[in-house]
Amino acid sequence: MPHTRRRRRITGVAALAVASAAAVGLTGCTGAGAWLSGGSHDTINVLMVNNPQMIDLETITAKDFTAKTGIKVNYTVLPEDSLRAKANQEFAAQAGQYDVATISNYEVPFYAANHWLEPLDDNVAADPAFDQPDILKPVQDALSAGGHIYAEPFYAESSMVYYRKDLFQKAGLTMPAHPTWQQIAGFAAKLDGAEPGMKGICLRGQPGWGQILAPLTTVVNTMGGTWWDAKWNAGVTQPGFADAVKFYVNLLQQHGEAGAAQAGYTECLNDMSQSKVAMWYDATAAAGSLEASDSPVKGKIGYAPAPVDKTQNSGWLFSWAWGVEKASQKQADAEKFIEWASGPGYLTLAAKQFGWAQVPPGTRASLYANPDYQKSAGAFSEQVHTAIESAQPSDPGVQKRPAAGIQFVAIPEFAAFGTDASQAFSSAIAGKESVTQALHDVQAEAQQVGRKYQK
Repeated sequence: MPHTRRRRRITGVAALAVASAAAVGLTGCTGAGAWLSGGSHDTINVLMVNNPQMIDLETITAKDFTAKTGIKVNYTVLPEDSLRAKANQEFAAQAGQYDVATISNYEVPFYAANHWLEPLDDNVAADPAFDQPDILKPVQDALSAGGHIYAEPFYAESSMVYYRKDLFQKAGLTMPAHPTWQQIAGFAAKLDGAEPGMKGICLRGQPGWGQILAPLTTVVNTMGGTWWDAKWNAGVTQPGFADAVKFYVNLLQQHGEAGAAQAGYTECLNDMSQSKVAMWYDATAAAGSLEASDSPVKGKIGYAPAPVDKTQNSGWLFSWAWGVEKASQKQADAEKFIEWASGPGYLTLAAKQFGWAQVPPGTRASLYANPDYQKSAGAFSEQVHTAIESAQPSDPGVQKRPAAGIQFVAIPEFAAFGTDASQAFSSAIAGKESVTQALHDVQAEAQQVGRKYQK
């Protein structure tokens, strides 16, 4: 990897760290109560990621939420990478341009520590109608910091294996109840060419800390690796980490989808839906799309837990959630929006509009106890529920970690550092550089991040 590229990456990490540190110290709120009383019912501005279920919410806001509350919602809808950059800029500046934003469990601890978020404990979470105890505990914990709830989930996910049941049966293969990565690699080899042009497996190879690094880091965890040990020593070139990256790259190069180095979640979803691959390891959120009424593979998909090696579980934990900007001048109305968008009633509303299989999953115990949901999403609902409940962000590997996180490391620097690392590993998948060189370059940058925390 050219020296100029490495220097540019390090500058990005340092810049993020400086910006985060400079923002520390930037600095309320009325009870939720009845929607039609209190507050200035005008317009709130919501910054939102452009995922399908968010778009569904946008289409029914006016006729359901605004009609009942008088609160208009002005959405700014952006792709994930653009959304994160915009949210970071907005919340750091505390300009008050947006009242609510979709943030994830990655951002919550940093935003909370910097006093960028309004706590929701005494308002949304305290309203009996919202039913906070119904939120799955791993999800609530991931959206909390310092004993306070700072965001409410719209949906949550873990990760699992999708596989074609019909092709497994035809090839005489049986998916274990708890597959290992070596078993998955063996199945991928046997299923190459199961149908004309079909590849054995799809895995993300697209650069981005939220793209390739999400599944890859779960492989690293279960194969005994870690980005940093408990003393902030970088572990990228250590055997567990290096073996996992080599395994991942080899699996994609030998049995992965076409154009793997540029394939992310969307591309793999399309490949699975269009029968271009026989298996796929990714977010549990894809299950609803694969079982949708218009899906070409509806009824053909089997579901298995995230593959393991040295750990009992390896599924990740992620949630898109609603947070209220501390500087918002319309916090009461913003909280009413969150009560609606994350409340138990929204799931019923979404089911009537789009079908139970496509409601935002992974947030409430009541959803998984709902007979209508079990009937519609029975192929995958219990698998998803179990994956989320068993996720272990504070202990995802075989050794102690200096920070929480499964598919990411919960430090502000990881966004920039992880993006840099993802570019190196994606280049290795594309054959533009060796895995050894990629590991060496990423290790050097990881050491710089680690030294900062060691000091």
